[in-house]
Amino acid sequence: MKIVTDCAADLTKEETEALNITVAPLFIQFPEGEVNSNEISPDEFYRRLKNIAPRIPTTAQPSSGIFANIYKKIIDQGEDVMSIHISSGLSGTIESARTGATQLSGKGVNIVDSLTLSGGERFQVLAAAFAARAGKPLDLILERLSKIRMDTEVIYTLETLEYLQRGGRIGRVQALTGALLHIKPIIVVDKKDGKYSTIGKERTILKALEAVTEHIAKVYGKETPLWVSVLHGQFAEQAENLAKLVQENVNVRKLEIMRISPVLGVHTGPGIVGLAAVPFHLMEELD
Repeated sequence: MKIVTDCAADLTKEETEALNITVAPLFIQFPEGEVNSNEISPDEFYRRLKNIAPRIPTTAQPSSGIFANIYKKIIDQGEDVMSIHISSGLSGTIESARTGATQLSGKGVNIVDSLTLSGGERFQVLAAAFAARAGKPLDLILERLSKIRMDTEVIYTLETLEYLQRGGRIGRVQALTGALLHIKPIIVVDKKDGKYSTIGKERTILKALEAVTEHIAKVYGKETPLWVSVLHGQFAEQAENLAKLVQENVNVRKLEIMRISPVLGVHTGPGIVGLAAVPFHLMEELD
């Protein structure tokens, strides 16, 4: 079985190559033309983002035709497909995947809604790829993905609401008020519908990072060993601060600091920092 995902999963190049994962593109549409998010570095993206201010680019999901071509190549090689994608509550990508699969009569293609994104989606993709490489059956893989989905936390904060305002993702008045008061929202991905939910607001980034850490400690306690991925746009110093806070307050078995995909940074700007956390045992080999 071969794993397919999209670039919102924030996989590294080394991971996709080592685990033979196919990554469908998401696109960023700048005024001067469209860019495959897989093919632009985060720093180059944020440079271009600042250069077109106050405008922001738009984003586009892969077409059903792109998915149909990906699936056909894999099936023609005699393999089945597990296609795991960014939450249906945040993107239409999975619908494109489903439509693409119908062009092949759906044969041999299993579509999975991660109901999350970024590091949370990455955990599911990695677990599926580990299990597929070990030859585990489909039902066991799906069962493990369901457990990971329900036990993963994705939470982040923003330095500014300016980019959400520019993109029309929140009301202008709310965004303006937030900018004036320097409000830092604490945002989680809801496991029920895979949509964003604001669970708090702070006045400073440090307080926001403390709130993120407190949330993780409340969910997992101090005993559960965790795999934690700290993620940021172009906010390395605050990512390091968050990593330190998390290590001091929960049981971290594995920690990494990573960059989010440019396609996810379109509506957040460079000042996004947060984490994805999952109980470590769920990422270990399937029995």
